[in-house]
Amino acid sequence: MTITSSHNDKLKEIRKLTRRRPREQTSRFVAEGEDLVAAAAAAGWSPRVLLAAAGSGLDGDEVDAALLAEVSGLGSGSRQLGVYEQRWSVPSGPLCVALWGVADPGNVGTILRSALAFGAGSVAVGPGCADPFGPKAVRASMGAIFQLALARVARVDELPGERVALVARGGAPLVASQDGGELSVLVGAERDGLPTDVVASCDRVAHIPIASESLNAAMAATVALYELGRHA
Repeated sequence: MTITSSHNDKLKEIRKLTRRRPREQTSRFVAEGEDLVAAAAAAGWSPRVLLAAAGSGLDGDEVDAALLAEVSGLGSGSRQLGVYEQRWSVPSGPLCVALWGVADPGNVGTILRSALAFGAGSVAVGPGCADPFGPKAVRASMGAIFQLALARVARVDELPGERVALVARGGAPLVASQDGGELSVLVGAERDGLPTDVVASCDRVAHIPIASESLNAAMAATVALYELGRHA
């Protein structure tokens, strides 16, 4: 039976999740679009709710297309979306990317995608970061959210291995650990960088040699991941 009422409980939950405030706590999140739903299935994630636009031929409870577009967080709506339980782990190596104050959800999602592409073991989300399970971050991750270990941390000493603070024009050029051990690279906000106390808590400071003034957080993390993988 096709869902045709905007008061349906499943639509109410999705509306709440897609429109929640950035700091509002929840244990569930929404993945919109058949590509993300397919990525979740491929990674072994089962949706708590799965909806599809009526007549789309996609798996899920059928919903009137206009109603599905109304609860969608995408400007053009979506033909399929799923609701999933968040999964949190502990920071793990051999390479961990730790984010401090990265408040833009698009940057957080892009870093997840880069972390998966370059073989990071986990991404740790520190204070002041956007929610990696928020709608914009999930979309920007392009499915990486379902394949990476995600952790919450409050202190540098929770991170595995040698801790390297990425600071523009600070320290030596970024290279992997000489002993080949675990390493955590810390990336800060684009405008302010890493807090002084966080930098002081790290084992060393490094930078990415560039000709311009700076890179945004997602670009810096991506280049760092490439460099660390190349020199590992």
